[in-house]
Amino acid sequence: MSESKKILANRIYLYLAALFITSLVVSNLIFQKFFYWYPFDFSINGIKLFELSVGILPYPITFLVTDLISEIYGQKKANQVVIAGIFASFFSLTIILISNYVPAIDSSPIDDKTFSNVFSLSGLAVLASMLAYLFAQFIDIKIYHFWKNLTKGKMLWLRNNFSTFSSQFIDTITVITLLCFFGVLSWDSFTGLVVSGVLFKIAIAFLDTPILYLFVYLFRKKFNLKIGEEIKI
Repeated sequence: MSESKKILANRIYLYLAALFITSLVVSNLIFQKFFYWYPFDFSINGIKLFELSVGILPYPITFLVTDLISEIYGQKKANQVVIAGIFASFFSLTIILISNYVPAIDSSPIDDKTFSNVFSLSGLAVLASMLAYLFAQFIDIKIYHFWKNLTKGKMLWLRNNFSTFSSQFIDTITVITLLCFFGVLSWDSFTGLVVSGVLFKIAIAFLDTPILYLFVYLFRKKFNLKIGEEIKI
């Protein structure tokens, strides 16, 4: 690979890492707002479905990015991004905690109570998310490469969906359990949120498969990669 292509590959990796970290941190900051991802209120046996936190919207991007990095740059580089995301999340948690304890002045557009209502639970959300994230992301990368090696780099759709389904299910169960345990969410909403979250993430996994195919195709064409070949940076 030429020096100019190596520089380009490094730059793209940096942008993908930035997209991953931003999506992860933002999802923890906005989680307290809930919405219906279906156009009407729907429930089965009293269990409300399709009720989700807006924090789930950027989260699937993190799995798409790690799958893309895994495919093009390899397992080691994907794990490095995951570790960087953990650091960024805990750093954001520290800033939130400090900001929450700093008293607002009288002329501040946002007073202490409003700020606390919005961000006071974000610390617990980050903690719960990070514990779930540790399990889910490393499992996602591990399963992805298991299927990649087994199929000798073929059947991209198989490893993308199998790894995402497994990791997203684990992530959803773990994070909602922890948020209920910490008192951030009610146990009454546990089943509905788990089912809704899993269904949403499975739907997104299907939708992002052609996107992953497109980007993998563009990478292989730009860097002259064979099936299963990875960029070493």
